[in-house]
Amino acid sequence: MRMTTTSRPATSAAAIALVAALVVGCASEDGADPAGVSDTEAAPAERSETSSSSSPTSVVAQRQEPKVERITYPTPGPADSDQNWGDLYLPAGEHTEDSVPLVVLIHGGSWASQLGAESMDPYARDLVDRGMAVYNIEYRRVGSGGGWPTTFRDVASALDHVVELSGQHPEFTIDDELVVGHSAGAQLAMWAGTRHALDEDEVGNNPKFRPTRVVSLAGPLDMTYAATHGDDRIVTVLGGTPEEIPARYTSVDPIQNIDPNIPVVAVHGTVDTMVSPENSERYIAAVKQQNGIGDLVLADGEDHVSLVSGDSAHYQQILDIIVNTSTTSVGELEQQHAG
Repeated sequence: MRMTTTSRPATSAAAIALVAALVVGCASEDGADPAGVSDTEAAPAERSETSSSSSPTSVVAQRQEPKVERITYPTPGPADSDQNWGDLYLPAGEHTEDSVPLVVLIHGGSWASQLGAESMDPYARDLVDRGMAVYNIEYRRVGSGGGWPTTFRDVASALDHVVELSGQHPEFTIDDELVVGHSAGAQLAMWAGTRHALDEDEVGNNPKFRPTRVVSLAGPLDMTYAATHGDDRIVTVLGGTPEEIPARYTSVDPIQNIDPNIPVVAVHGTVDTMVSPENSERYIAAVKQQNGIGDLVLADGEDHVSLVSGDSAHYQQILDIIVNTSTTSVGELEQQHAG
């Protein structure tokens, strides 16, 4: 088994070259159950550059083992306490203010109610052991009160709540963070990164917090193409076809909302029959056409579900992609691109 990486012209995605090279070379508290979270203290992961204007030295958090905290986030209108929540993972060790990078995880499941946030728990546990803060969010889906626009409003609300969480836990940063999504969660992750460009009448506009780099795992990143090539799940969650409701597709389809300043790594299994790898291929090709920072990583032999399994032959490699995409500053990536 191996990871194959598409070649990237120097004018579009050289900034991710270091990440791809590393990939090819690498082989409770309060509600949530922290079982499986290591008790070993992990050194905090740090970006080699920081956008903070000061360098605080006082310790704001100290713990002997990772902490997992179940939180609820507010929503516009009535919330569902069984679904409007997130698990916040905080790393062991001694931390100063703004010293721990945050990773947001968004699970998939075709925007439907059969699969929940627990599918991303292995990533959360392993990332917190690597010294990162992790926010693994749940949201309402089709079949459990979600669909358009509730699912999207829930995700936006969960993300905006990061600002309040940062006030409670000042050790982690919120100014230049990574969001990782699988399947439908990858589409939501891409949308989360570009909400700042939405018009005032669009769902999710005017974000209080938005990620500035994205890792997509098996994402339907070209929703219009997928919906017109047999993906009825997209039609269901948005409430119609691209011809029937074009404005909704324009608002949330990742390929129609590319921000070339946001580094994106799209990982896709080569034998994925649920979400075709062509989604990621088409998306990264469009990023390159706009001189953006993007990388396509194809996982040989992985299907839609096995790609995110803790037993996957590529699991550790995907963890490395996540960590490196998070902890390498955009400024450094731009310098690598220029150099």
